[in-house]
Amino acid sequence: MGFVHLHLHTEYSLLDGATKISELFERVKEIGQDSVAITEHGNMGAIIKKYELAKKAGIKLIFGFEAYVCNDIKVKDKDEKNHHLILLAKDLEGYQNLIKLVSIANGAGFYYRPRVDKELLKKYSKGIICMSACIANDIARAVVKEDLNGARELIKDYIDIFGKENFYLEVQNHGIPEEIKVVNFYKDIY
Repeated sequence: MGFVHLHLHTEYSLLDGATKISELFERVKEIGQDSVAITEHGNMGAIIKKYELAKKAGIKLIFGFEAYVCNDIKVKDKDEKNHHLILLAKDLEGYQNLIKLVSIANGAGFYYRPRVDKELLKKYSKGIICMSACIANDIARAVVKEDLNGARELIKDYIDIFGKENFYLEVQNHGIPEEIKVVNFYKDIY
């Protein structure tokens, strides 16, 4: 098995994804990959259409989304920062839990964005693989602020929620100084 994209936005991630799903799966196949995860911001829109297009192209679709995580979905505070997490289904129970999370996020959790909190993540964590996501995650933000102990505690929190075998630190390096700082922190702790 070769490289598999696990953090990909399509046209269903407004203002962030340019990939057209009508072209995605043939392109994935063309470059020799057999699987791809789609992780829209706060939604799993057109999931049946995506699944059917993937199946037609002979590509395995990994279901997921990029969650906006807040401290408490009941609190409506416009100044509170949300952070990102990538959530991927590893089995049917995980898929069902993703559907529950995205539904709650877009209903009870919606305040400017579809949000979840760690209490919900704990409740619906079975069958889900979690990745720390981009520089907009809470671990990276702690590292950038030089709160390395806080970053380590956040990692422990996510391991407690998802299990050591289901939590991964996502590395991105676009040459942004903050990303390089986070990558170096990750290298130092592992």
